[in-house]
Amino acid sequence: MRISVVIASFTITGVSLAQLRFARALAKRGHDVDLVIGYLNSQHTMPVVENVRLLVWNKPKARGMLLPMMQYLRVAKPDLVFSAEDHLNAVVLLAAILSASNAKISGSSRVLPSDILAYSNKAFSKGWFLKQAMKAVMWRADAMTCVSKDMVEHYRDIFRAPPHVCVYNIVVDKQSLARALEPVDEEWVIRGRYPIVVAAGTLDTRKGFADLINALSILSKRRLVRLVIFGEGPLRAALEDLIVKLGLTDVVTLPGNVDNPLKYFRHADAFVLSSYAEGMPNVLVEAMMCGCTPVATDCPTGPRELLHDGRCGYLVPLGDPAAMSAAIERALENPIPGELLAEAVQPFEEGAVIERHFELLGVTG
Repeated sequence: MRISVVIASFTITGVSLAQLRFARALAKRGHDVDLVIGYLNSQHTMPVVENVRLLVWNKPKARGMLLPMMQYLRVAKPDLVFSAEDHLNAVVLLAAILSASNAKISGSSRVLPSDILAYSNKAFSKGWFLKQAMKAVMWRADAMTCVSKDMVEHYRDIFRAPPHVCVYNIVVDKQSLARALEPVDEEWVIRGRYPIVVAAGTLDTRKGFADLINALSILSKRRLVRLVIFGEGPLRAALEDLIVKLGLTDVVTLPGNVDNPLKYFRHADAFVLSSYAEGMPNVLVEAMMCGCTPVATDCPTGPRELLHDGRCGYLVPLGDPAAMSAAIERALENPIPGELLAEAVQPFEEGAVIERHFELLGVTG
């Protein structure tokens, strides 16, 4: 089959990387795969994906992809189209309607509709227009999916009888497992000197890294520990100032974006997700895949579902550095057994995810 995997903008974030893994997995199964990207951020290098045709349209906004998508559907005639994120899903569905495409289309929602997308009932607001657009084109979708079960319930609160069902992202595959085994030579990774706690994500308010740094300030008064936060973002300067203010320059490190965080996760004792909202945090799944004991805020949505109500990790309230500090200490003293971590991430394995998508679309392969 000819299959199109569509991304509005490629950055080193969960949505882009999940779509890339999905395209790679489909190609490995022998399908003819196009990876369609509306805009390639110049700050990021596009990874090489073997046996996948890369199409970049230089359209910074999802709505700018409408005409190119219509033309693509008429000429390329893909059998299946997988898009991600609601703005792009609406564009792809409208393009399919206007181009009279016969492609089966699956649109995936990756973030909370109440968080980033802000669907609204206020007439003529941006969120209202998006809601009306989705209501108008949703009928064309052969499948609408969310990356967590809790997200499905959020969509049921917004739309009347929406078709959304839960299908997880591919996180666990052979390439990711191999990357976790790559060697590291950074001094701070040397085990035995002190426990290593890691975190990763965009350095913005939503990720709650200030809470995490404050939690480490509390914990460091009781025991020696090292925190490394991977990622870049608008709050770097503020977080660096906080680290200095709390006297943690020898405790907390912000190394920025790295090509392969998985190899560092493998050497860490615990991973902390301090977010205020998620869809289903791929990075938390990756850390658990690498053997990290997880500590996560009980935010909407994803962590409680992934950690099986705390059976496979430690859940903490939002905005509570003291509780987070205590949970990190418990994680270091009582790590989650590897078999429980493996059980928790099994639904994110490549084969299980693809089979579920194909089942919803009524195809085999």
